Amino acid sequence: MFFLQFISKLIKVLRSGESPNLIAGGFAMGFVVGMTPFLTLQNMLIILAAILTKVNLAAVFFAMFLFSFIAYLFDPLFHDLGFFLLAQIENIKPLWTVVYNWPIAPFTRFYNTVVMGSFTVALLLTWPTFLLAQKGIVAYRKKWGDKLEKSKFAKAIKGSAVFKWYIKIRDLGW
Repeated sequence: MFFLQFISKLIKVLRSGESPNLIAGGFAMGFVVGMTPFLTLQNMLIILAAILTKVNLAAVFFAMFLFSFIAYLFDPLFHDLGFFLLAQIENIKPLWTVVYNWPIAPFTRFYNTVVMGSFTVALLLTWPTFLLAQKGIVAYRKKWGDKLEKSKFAKAIKGSAVFKWYIKIRDLGW
């Protein structure tokens, strides 16, 4: 049920008249949170920023959900990058010591190799993710939206018993 509701909301967002920039911005914010371990100060600040701004929250949570599974596959690479940044570059070790002694810095968990590696990668890929999401939304609205709506796959899903059951439950307000 949750998955169908999730997909339904995503399709509504893509079809809505909302700005592609706001949807792509939400997707990029969710990308950063999804790529990094969740319980860090920077993720809480990103989620707070998403709530306080006009970015699309459905896009934020969809990207968080999607990229948290993808990030899990890359954790060994994130660990290697984080270890390199934290332990193998001699010139910045004093910086990490100073930063670690700041009162709020430990809440970022930057000292964890996976957090450091994944956050670095997420920051480097945020802008390309935003641009790809923006182009994908525009392309969906111009080219694919009507085709997907009329496809045999969409008709089969709408005709399925599970979908009809979901619609009945949704209409009851559960």
